[in-house]
Amino acid sequence: MKAPADIELFIGRFLRIAVTTSGIVIALGLALFLIQGQGGYAIAQSPTTLLQIIPGVIALKPFAIIALGLYLLIFTPICRVALSVIFFAKERDHAYVWIALVVLAILCISLAIGAVT
Repeated sequence: MKAPADIELFIGRFLRIAVTTSGIVIALGLALFLIQGQGGYAIAQSPTTLLQIIPGVIALKPFAIIALGLYLLIFTPICRVALSVIFFAKERDHAYVWIALVVLAILCISLAIGAVT
C-alpha cells in the first residue's frame, strides 16, 4: 500500500499533466484558428458533444480542437475524485470511499443534466 504522501504526489502530478495537456490542446486549436482564419464550422455553430468533437478533431477543425481541450479540463477534477475513490478503497477507508462516491455521483449527474439541457 502506498503512503498518503505518495498518493498526494501521484494525484498532484496527474492534475498538473491533465491541466497542461488541456492547455496545450486549447493552444493548438487557437493557433490553428489563427492560421486558418476560421473555426471550421458555420457562423454560430460549434461542436458541443463528444460525438461532434471527435470527427471535428480528426478533420483538424479549430473549434473542435478547442472544445476537446475544454472537455479535458472539465474532466480533470472528475478523474481526480475517481482516483480518490480508488485510493481510499485500497486504504480500506470506507467512510471516505462513500463520501467520494457521493461527490462523483453528483458530478456525473450534473454533467448528465447539463448535457440534456
